[in-house]
Order: sequence, then structure tokens, then C-alpha cells
Amino acid sequence: MEKAAVKGIPYGVASFEDVRSKNRYYIDKTMYLPLLEEASDFLFLIRPRRFGKSVFVSMMQAYYDIAMADRFDTLFDGLWIKEHPTPLKNAFQVIYFDFSLAGAGMERLEYTFNDYCCAELDSFIKQYKDYYDESTFENVLAEKDAASKLRLINAEARRKKYLLYLIIDEYDNFTNVILSEGGKEVFRNLTHASGFYREYFKIFKAMFSRIFMIGVSPVTLDDLTSGYNIGWNISQDPRFNYMLGFPESDVRTMFQYYKDNGKLRADADIEAMLTEMKPWYNNYCFAEEYTDEERLYNCDMVLYYLRHQVAFNRPPKEMVDMNVRTDYKKLQMLAEIDRGNLKEKRMSVIEEISATGSIVMTLKTSFPAEGVTDEDNFRSLLYYYGLLTMKKSLGRRIEMEIPNNCVKEQYWSFMRDYFGRSARVDMTALQDEMDQMSFDGDWMSLINRIAEAYKENSSVRDSILGEHNLQGFFKAYLALNTLYLVEPEIELNYGYSDFLMLPDKARYPEIAHSYILELKYVKPTATDAEVEAKSTEADGRLHQYANDKIVKRLCQGTRLHLLKVVFRGAEIALCSEIS
Repeated sequence: MEKAAVKGIPYGVASFEDVRSKNRYYIDKTMYLPLLEEASDFLFLIRPRRFGKSVFVSMMQAYYDIAMADRFDTLFDGLWIKEHPTPLKNAFQVIYFDFSLAGAGMERLEYTFNDYCCAELDSFIKQYKDYYDESTFENVLAEKDAASKLRLINAEARRKKYLLYLIIDEYDNFTNVILSEGGKEVFRNLTHASGFYREYFKIFKAMFSRIFMIGVSPVTLDDLTSGYNIGWNISQDPRFNYMLGFPESDVRTMFQYYKDNGKLRADADIEAMLTEMKPWYNNYCFAEEYTDEERLYNCDMVLYYLRHQVAFNRPPKEMVDMNVRTDYKKLQMLAEIDRGNLKEKRMSVIEEISATGSIVMTLKTSFPAEGVTDEDNFRSLLYYYGLLTMKKSLGRRIEMEIPNNCVKEQYWSFMRDYFGRSARVDMTALQDEMDQMSFDGDWMSLINRIAEAYKENSSVRDSILGEHNLQGFFKAYLALNTLYLVEPEIELNYGYSDFLMLPDKARYPEIAHSYILELKYVKPTATDAEVEAKSTEADGRLHQYANDKIVKRLCQGTRLHLLKVVFRGAEIALCSEIS
């Protein structure tokens, strides 16, 4: 009997049919189909990018599409739903839209959207040609208006009692791009009154037996509510917390599969790989009821890491995929929405998160476009875009945190660009000084360079002075030193360290020096006695941290430097290493 080929790694693959027909690894999510059927006929789900949304909705299409009934056994062989099918299996004609493909340039908005929808509806009528008479078939193809095509299909499907299922991937992509490029007024015209986008949703409401829409933000959802008011938002429903993303148990099973099949080296330590990946890709939670339970991994990042291990028998040198690095532009888009309106307030929120790693908010489940710049709504958007995740409930509010190092890098990259508008930093010299810090123990020149840049930045924006801004500024630039895992505010046995620079010995065993940095801030009018009090406070904390067992373990094999820097306003008042 011929041995089955080892399954391919589905990195970058968005189609369930491709995953299954081309023998790629699939983490089974089909057990959620009955739960979705029970929840409601009309559903919305919001999840961040790179969480397997497209594969999931294309799996739904394959399961419910009557035209794919003859392939059910092949596509779903070995999956949970194969042994537990529901009565709705392959019971629908499915219209499937991916609005990320609809085009969103500010020129000819209605034309590009209509053109995309027309092409998809033409494909639909050709797919189900045998179900419709010749005149309907020809009329749908001849019609140039997508809304009219929908009405023609609806009329005939109702007459013949066909069940229609609408699935929309990235239902909000089209409007989110418009919101960021064209502003709230263009968006409002699109989704209110007789806006063409809103008109489609009026048709959807009356036409389909079931609807499932998935996207990354709730903005469009709220603006379309009065025209399409039958949806149930399940984004924070605890039943679906694990429906997208990878629990660690599934990641472990997948890695073991590749090891058992000879794609990972025989001595590969899967637990060590999980330990390495966890701070970078894990820690997502989408339901308050699960904040104390197992967290989720970002799908794409796990597959990126696995692909590198299989190809080269080692982890990627850069733990963050270049495709994800560009995602920091989401922060820029959110900060720039509606241009200058309340921008400084939004920036102060981002600075606070960058400095402390967390923020407390009231999570909004939906809000209109004109309210997107309101503080709670803006904070909620950061969560929906995957830039924050649930940490714990605080009564009616939730403490959100930056999920992992991958997202931290997005914040720090954004903040460096933001600070760079006011203060230029010589990056070549900075990198040289980082090497000197790592290999020679010469840290003073690096600290001074960042401090000078902070002073220059502060002279342009005096209103920014404060502990959060100071920490955020240092964090943004220290994070460029990829020889270290810069862990600000890490919890030790004796409290929280401002900056614990952990040597990345797995990749760079030659690192000779590690650091704990205590940054202290006093107001520009503070006395020398106040500076000295902060210095003494830093001494006590540094001595405590140096004796912490976590620090001793992580810094083993290096010389540990205990640094304190006290700022009086934008000026260094004291900078020294203690023994």
C-alpha cells in the first residue's frame, strides 16, 4: 500500500477547497457548524486579520453548497462534521462575496463595487444554471446592475422555493478603506439614506434564508443597522471564542505530525518551540468568560514559523513575518481617521498603550462612523483590529493588553515613525551603539543618544512630557535591538521592572551583557531632593530585581548591568550603573 504524502503547510492559503484537495494540513473547525446554525439565521463575526477567517467561511461554503454535494465525502473526510452532519448539509445555493476584492479606490466607487458584484453574480447563475429557466439565466447575465441581478435571482428562487445562503468575507473592507482614505462624510453618503452600499443590504435582508458575514470592525455593521437589522453579532459570544485561531493543543498536535513524518528533525524539541513562539504569537482572547482560560495563537504566524523550521531546521531569524510588519499601518489609519479631529487625544491613547502595555475600556460592540473618533470607540477599534486583547474583567469595563511581541513591534514601529517627525535619530549610529551595548557592555552612548532625541522631540511638543511618554519613547528605540527581547513591565517576584533586556541566547549565544533599566521621571520644576528620592527608589527596585530567580535564569551566562536614569522634564538629571 502506497504511503500517503506528507501534508503541505497551508501558509498563505485562504481556500478550504485548496487545503483539502491539495493535501494540506487542516486544523478541524467543523464542529462549530451546528453551533452557528443554532445561534441564528443571520450572523456577524468580527476577528483580526490572519486568524483563518477566509479558510473558515470557504469551509462553510463547501459544506452548505448544494453544487458541492458530490464532493462532500472527499472534502470532509476525517473531519468532525463528516460523522455528525446537520440537516442543512448541501441544502443551499450559495452566493459568496469577498469584499476585499471589490476595489476601494476613491475614484468611481460605485462602479468598481458594482463591477465586482456583477462578476460574482454571473458566476452564481452559471454555477446553478440547471436550476433556472433560460430566460432568467439570460436576463441575469444581460443585466449590468448588480442590485437588479440580485432581484432577478431572488424572484425566481422564491418562486421555485430555493434556499439561498449569503456568505460575505471581509464585509467591512470596502467601507473601512473608504473611511481611512475619504473620511467620514464619504462613508456616511455610502451607508446612509440612498447610499448604494446600503441598498444592497436592504435586498439581502429579504432575499436570503441564512447570512454569515465576517470582518475586522463593527463600524459598517452599525451604519447599516436600520437597513439591515436582523443580524446577531457573535463576536464576544463565548461559544465561539476558539472557533478561529489556534489553541496550543492544536499547534502541538500539528508540530508533532510534522516531526513524526520526518519533516522536523528527529531531535526537534516541540515544547521548546512552543515556548519560543508563545510570547510572539499567542495570548488572544475574544470572550470575557475565557480571560483565565487557554489563549489563542495567530494562525498565519504559527504557519510562518513552522514553514521555516521544516525548510531550514531552525526558527526564523526574524520572528515577525514581513507581511505582518506592514500591519502597523493600521495604527496610522486609525490615528489619522478624520484627519486632525481629536488626533492628539487618539495619539495619547496609543502612547499610553505603548508605554504600559495595557489600557482599561468599555468595549463597544458597534458604533456609527461619525463616532469612530470617540475615545471608547477608538479604543474598541484597537481591540477589533487585533492590536489589543482581553486581559481581565473589571466590573463593567475590561482591561485590554497588547497581545504579544509581534503586536508590540507594530506599536513601536508606529511610535518611531511618529517621534521621527519631530526628532531625527541616526539609525546607523544607533545600531552600532546597540552592538557595543550587547557585546562590549558600553551602554552609555546608546542611552545618551535616545535621551537627546527625546529632548529634541519634547522641545517640539512640550505637552507630551510625562512618565508614559518617556517610557514609550525609550521602548520604541530600545526595541530595535533584536539581540534582546525587550520586556518592559515584566512581572517579577518583587514587582514590575521598567525594562528587562533579555538576551536572545537561542539565536545569539555570543551576547555577553544583559540589562535592567529603571526609568524615573520628575517634573521640570522638581528639586534636587526629589531627583535624589527617585534615584534611591530606583536603587531599591534594581537590587530587588537582580535577586529575582526569573532574572537570574534568563540572564545566565551574561554580565547583568543595573541601570538607573532619572529625567527632570526632558533633561537627564542622573544616569548611572549601580553595583
